[in-house]
Amino acid sequence: MVALPRVVVAAPATGQGKTTVATGLMAALRRAGHEVSGHKVGPDYIDPGYHALACGRPGRNLDPHLVGEGLVAPLLLHGARGADVAVVEGVMGLYDGRVGSQGFSSTAHVAALTRTPVVLVVDISRSSRSIGAVVHGMATWDPTIEVAGVILNQAGSPRHAAEVRESIGLPVLGVVPRDPDLATPSRHLGLVPAAERAEAAAVVERLAERIADTVDLAAVLTLARSAPDLDADPWVPIAGRGRPGGRPETPPTVAVAGGRAFTFRYAETAELLEAAGCAVVSFDPATDTGLPPGTRGLYLGGGFPEVHATALSDNAALRAQIREAVLDGLPTVAECAGLLYLCRTLDGAPMAGVVDADAAMTERLTLRYPEATAAVDSLLTRAGEVVTGHEFHRTHVTPHAGRTPAWTIDGEDFGFATASLHASYLHTHWAGHPQLAGRFADAVHRHG
Repeated sequence: MVALPRVVVAAPATGQGKTTVATGLMAALRRAGHEVSGHKVGPDYIDPGYHALACGRPGRNLDPHLVGEGLVAPLLLHGARGADVAVVEGVMGLYDGRVGSQGFSSTAHVAALTRTPVVLVVDISRSSRSIGAVVHGMATWDPTIEVAGVILNQAGSPRHAAEVRESIGLPVLGVVPRDPDLATPSRHLGLVPAAERAEAAAVVERLAERIADTVDLAAVLTLARSAPDLDADPWVPIAGRGRPGGRPETPPTVAVAGGRAFTFRYAETAELLEAAGCAVVSFDPATDTGLPPGTRGLYLGGGFPEVHATALSDNAALRAQIREAVLDGLPTVAECAGLLYLCRTLDGAPMAGVVDADAAMTERLTLRYPEATAAVDSLLTRAGEVVTGHEFHRTHVTPHAGRTPAWTIDGEDFGFATASLHASYLHTHWAGHPQLAGRFADAVHRHG
């Protein structure tokens, strides 16, 4: 049994302010002298970036679809090693999960798997006593979920907040007044990532101040400490077979794309590669003129290359080096943004030209939580292997599959795969599928 004070910050629906409150709560608790671990329900990469700023340690994701129910508590304990308290930000409404699954992978599902009390953030700007009915419904809908407190957000005045407070039968842990200065800018796929906002640290500091002034931190900590011990062991990163004989003692370098265009990857990805004997080194495809010295593997994760297409295209020297290296067999994994970068063009701007396809922005949002079947034996997969993943993009690649596709989803082929390349829109969480990390690491060790 492992003791971990913890709380889930949830909401009745998207847009209630749970990211603002959760991030501010993390930062306020840290500023009060606590070691805080930040977590996010679901596959989202952006909120954990703000959590990392607030906590001073990596933000983590908890997603039963991506990693399986059995790994949720171990991953929580792994991410919270050494922390005094864990704050878990929910996704969408408390009971909203994968469509057609009766709430699978919802905030409530994760709260149940981790036996964590819930604090409900409610935007009260357009209502008063009716909020009491909303809170009552959320708290009693599922008796296995402990909704233990409420934070009222966007209060118009003390009188307004008092009217709402009187209607609620649960402890009100805070009242946050309206403050347009704390709004987080967004664009076509949600919030702007923290890594792309020069003022992000200052915004998080303002959130810390506001939450410290308006939320009873001592009451939140008391609630967090009421969470029962977890009957689980922390997750340990083990990728594939471990270090096979013949690998060199000097860890081979895996170059991982970063900078403003590539901000999406799970912290466990690097941990698995390092556990498999690789050295993970970040580089910026928009500004660096070459790959890190000694690169023997390339990981191009998610992000917003469509926003930074000009800078990526203008860096012709690096594009040419990457094209030559990948076509020469450099083990390469590309997810979503990485796929776009490897295309011939993105919105007409020249890219690396590794994949015989062109990418462009569209009006249509692709958002799905599929199971994908490996179409062929490839760098990462074996034919017929099934993994879970997610897609979230407003771009389209033409053609959407190569002669040897990466995945088959709902009977249709997607992506591009060879013995040394795996490129597709699908994001996978390698903690849930460590064999993918192991195969990639093995190929890196063999290359060169």
